[in-house]
Formats: sequence, structure tokens, C-alpha cells
Amino acid sequence: MASEAIYTNKIFLCGALPLLKTIVADKPELKKKFKKVHCVYQVSCLDPEAPLGKWATHFVVNGDDWLVHADRVAHRVGKQKYVELEFRSVEAMNAFFKGSISPATLPKMKGLNFIYEFGVFMMALLTMANLLGLETPPADEDTKRLLVKCYFYLLSVGISTLNKQGHEAIHGWALKSPDRVYAWKVQGEDSVSAFIRVKAGKTKAGKGEYKRAMPFFTMKFRDLDSALGILMSIDDMLESVREGKLIMEGAPEFGAQIGEYMLTVGGYAK
Repeated sequence: MASEAIYTNKIFLCGALPLLKTIVADKPELKKKFKKVHCVYQVSCLDPEAPLGKWATHFVVNGDDWLVHADRVAHRVGKQKYVELEFRSVEAMNAFFKGSISPATLPKMKGLNFIYEFGVFMMALLTMANLLGLETPPADEDTKRLLVKCYFYLLSVGISTLNKQGHEAIHGWALKSPDRVYAWKVQGEDSVSAFIRVKAGKTKAGKGEYKRAMPFFTMKFRDLDSALGILMSIDDMLESVREGKLIMEGAPEFGAQIGEYMLTVGGYAK
């Protein structure tokens, strides 16, 4: 079983950082800036207990094509352009992404000679930080849609990640589970959905709707505002159910269980 610091770190590496691909793709003004970029980007933290001495997530970016390698250290090839934010420790990276900015938490910046590539990457990271740091729902519908999508992806991947790291409660639940799919969706928003498949201790998160079978349980929201009310901890879940903002498609006890694991992921991410 991993430490609390590692749980937090894996949520950032596997759940939060990969959202950059989604955010850049959904923000036309940001997507345009990466049009001619060919670069490897990495965010890492040093850890003597890691197999390669650090934990990292990296991206291979070629214009609109983003390959995300979550929880994998990049191997530099030839003269490929390379930008990295390297934190001195797991704790420093966790603190930084939770909003504690100080000389002790700032990363070492590599690739500063690639001025344009470095600049647009920092712009993307700042956009992500601003989006996920919102405390009230945005007014713009496109931003609402993107934010809900990001939350759904973070929660599904986060639960799966904690299971793979041996989190006691979540891994215990996964071990006892037959082959089941749990999903999140918003009515009338086909692109805003995510799921997690659980079977005998193994989990796999996915974007979009699960097509191979009807999900065992779906947390379905009436609209984007209803989703954000729960995802941003503004509304009470039971009250949302009573008001028709949230429909539990499946037994209520499974909704409470998934709700608990959503809170667990949120606790590590904030």
C-alpha cells in the first residue's frame, strides 16, 4: 500500500496532468498556439524510491497530435526538443499543485532555450490551473462543458489509479466486484461522459460512453449546472436527487459508494 503522499502524486500524474490534452483540444485559441510545436514535455518529481529516480508524466506533442504517457518517465531521443518541470521531491510537487507556491516548491525548469515551446506549455498549465481552481461555476457554456468533462475524467481515472496503488478502501471494493461499469454523464451532452470498469480487483477508466454494454450504475445529471453543483461541492447530493438534478440509474447504495470514492479523489487533488 502506497503512502498518502504517493496517492496524491499519482492523482496528479495520472488524473490531472493528462487533462492538458483535453483542455488544449477544447480551447481553440490554445490549440492554435501548439499547431507548429514538435516537442516532448515532462512534469516530474525526484524520488530515490522510484525505479528511475523520479516519477513523471510526459507528452509527445506534434501539433494537434498529443500522446500522453501518464506515470512514465520520458527517454530523450537525439536532438528532439525537450521541456521539463522537475520538482525536488514528491512533497514539493504535491504542494505546488495544491497551490502552495514558494521557493521550496518551485520546480527546476529545463528547456528554457526553447522559448516558444516552453511558453505555450506554461500557458496550457496555467489555463488548467485556473479552470480546476474555480470555486463557482463559470458563466460561459463552453467552459462549463469543459470543466464537467475534466471533472468526470479526473474522477474516473482517479478512482482507477487509487485502486492500482492499493488504496485500502477502493482496492478492497474492486477485489470484491464482479464485472461492472460505473458511469457519469450529462443529459443532452453526448461528449460529456466517462466511466470506470471494475472486475476482480482490476479497473480501467475511459472517456465517453461505455458502448459494449449497459453500465451497471450511472450518475446522470440533468444539465451542466446540476453536474457542477455536485462536482464543486455546492449542492447536496440527496437534495439534488429529490429535485431531479441528479438521477441515479441503479441501486442508491452504489451511488453512495461511488460518491464516497469521488470525495476520496477530490481530497487528494485539493
